[in-house]
Amino acid sequence: MSDLYTLQDPTTQYAQPPFDYQPQRAPGLAHEMLPRPDHGETSYRGSGRFRNRKALITGGDSGIGRAAAIAFAREGADIAINYLPSEEKDAEEVIALIEQEGRRAISLPGNIADEALSTNLVRDAHKALAGLDTIVCVAGKQHWVNHIEDLTTEQFEQTYRVNVFALFWLCKAALPLIPRGGSIITTASYLAAQPSPILLDYSSTKAAILAFTRSLARQVAGTGIRVNCVAPGPVWTPLQTSGGESDEDLTNYGSNTPMKRPGQPVEIAPLYVLLASQEASYVTGEVFAATGGLEMS
Repeated sequence: MSDLYTLQDPTTQYAQPPFDYQPQRAPGLAHEMLPRPDHGETSYRGSGRFRNRKALITGGDSGIGRAAAIAFAREGADIAINYLPSEEKDAEEVIALIEQEGRRAISLPGNIADEALSTNLVRDAHKALAGLDTIVCVAGKQHWVNHIEDLTTEQFEQTYRVNVFALFWLCKAALPLIPRGGSIITTASYLAAQPSPILLDYSSTKAAILAFTRSLARQVAGTGIRVNCVAPGPVWTPLQTSGGESDEDLTNYGSNTPMKRPGQPVEIAPLYVLLASQEASYVTGEVFAATGGLEMS
């Protein structure tokens, strides 16, 4: 794993394509990827920004959600993570890492595509943590399809339910519970501005997330709750190896960026930390991008 705190060339800091062919069944597992993603297991250092804070993180078993969970725990927060039951093995690793920091770790498995589960997820996290001040929405569904005639209504609907509907349900349930000073952080993508032709449903959900974030931020600004968005570029996660990218694109994943490599989850996590911290007290309705140089316009 890379050292995050020594000056070095970012273009060679992490693995570059080509990568081995390594398809997985969705939703995929981080521990089966080669090279294994860096979520900050050994590379992220905390500085005590989140003492006595309590956060719910969706998609916290792997990828960017896992990196955010590790970072938040090392900043001093207690964490509840949500994930699909089939991702239990990855989730167990995250729970252990959080507990190693002396923080509370709560497992809340389930599919956020279900409205009742999403609503109860927030309430269960609030109860288990004895409070809740931050919601980090990372979980997403992505599966490539070459042509619109091959994109089924079922896939289109499921992508929207996970990526957009669940965001609505989670925020609606959380706002009455989050105190002033709390934070909601959503996850979009550079594809909201530079949509992929093989990710018609996914790209359009990410554009919807941008608008949702900006609208909600203005709506609730007077309550003292900030709402912001992180928009990653290509990042090395199980989402990509389990159908998020075509076989050809996966082998060369990240080569289209000016840095010629994909990002690692740990490189995105500090943006979530900043946006949830009191240091970002005057930041709301904003989109922070980490794209390896790809334009968000």
